[in-house]
Amino acid sequence: MTAITPLEFIHKKGLFGDHHKKNESDLLKISEIKNLTIIQIVQYKRSKININDIKIENLQVPAQSSVVKSNEQTRILWNAPRTWLIISNNDKIKNEIKKIFDDENFSITDISHSRAVVQIKGLNSREVLKKGCPLNINNLKKNNCAGSVFHGISIIVDCIDNEPDCFNFLTLRSFGESFYHHITDSALEFGYVGV
Repeated sequence: MTAITPLEFIHKKGLFGDHHKKNESDLLKISEIKNLTIIQIVQYKRSKININDIKIENLQVPAQSSVVKSNEQTRILWNAPRTWLIISNNDKIKNEIKKIFDDENFSITDISHSRAVVQIKGLNSREVLKKGCPLNINNLKKNNCAGSVFHGISIIVDCIDNEPDCFNFLTLRSFGESFYHHITDSALEFGYVGV
């Protein structure tokens, strides 16, 4: 069986919007991030385990709000008190998670196929976000994350980098198409490359 990504028939490659007479390297890049493992971890209130003692792929699980810990393959997002999202392109991370987080203290949910992940990268990324997101985008730095909305669609914003700006957006799969259309429509003013 072949998995179909949320934007399989929606995401288009090529040049769009106001791209005429602009250097392609200066345009925004919009893409769907595929084949990710996304695991939600929730620590039970009765748990006595100190989260500061837990590491995944040598990454400390963040204890502060809006903090992301990352390496080449994995990102751990603080999602809410005692709640984290582990996002990785390493399939073997599921086994590591099962070893580290026991059923007595944690709830583990694989939400990989229930999320659409869209990435926007480039100099005007923040300006695109400002068109539909009430979050103070200027305050987001590399390895910060936040929950918000974009044109009424719930999203998680994950700031991957600041030079150039690069953001991943996670939304429910069922809202993926609407979110994609809103973000690409907002990017037309600047011109973008679908990659």
